[in-house]
Amino acid sequence: MLVVAWLLLFGGGYWFFENWSARQYNPNADLAQQQDVAEVVLKRNRQGHYVAGGEINGQPVTFLLDTGASQIALSTRLARELGLKFRGEVTVQTANGYVSGFQTRLESVRLGSIELRDVAALAADGIDYETVLLGMSFLRRVEFSQRGSLLTLKPIAD
Repeated sequence: MLVVAWLLLFGGGYWFFENWSARQYNPNADLAQQQDVAEVVLKRNRQGHYVAGGEINGQPVTFLLDTGASQIALSTRLARELGLKFRGEVTVQTANGYVSGFQTRLESVRLGSIELRDVAALAADGIDYETVLLGMSFLRRVEFSQRGSLLTLKPIAD
């Protein structure tokens, strides 16, 4: 009985701290609840980044907003899993040096209530599999402003 109690205690502690850690990295996990509003408000995480759940072609992904990235950038592995078609091979300069990658187009990209169609992207090795860099190919098509630790994004009226 004592062993079972210790196992439950350790299991509960692990579950609590695992969820706490995930919330610290991505404080915008409830972004799907903002579907009916015209703007998306993101909270900055403890590292100073804006991380949020979203979708590429209807499949869930985790975005890291990156104004320094020209395009949306994702790992080649994730691109294959999403069924993306590679177009031309390119070499791009990143913060970590030059990497080879493939140009691709995304049918749809959704961040909360904002959904954009036909968005340019880059698939390359060396990019974190679990995080998609939400670059300027998406961000230049929305209006965004930062106040304190909040970033507000609004679709640009056509």
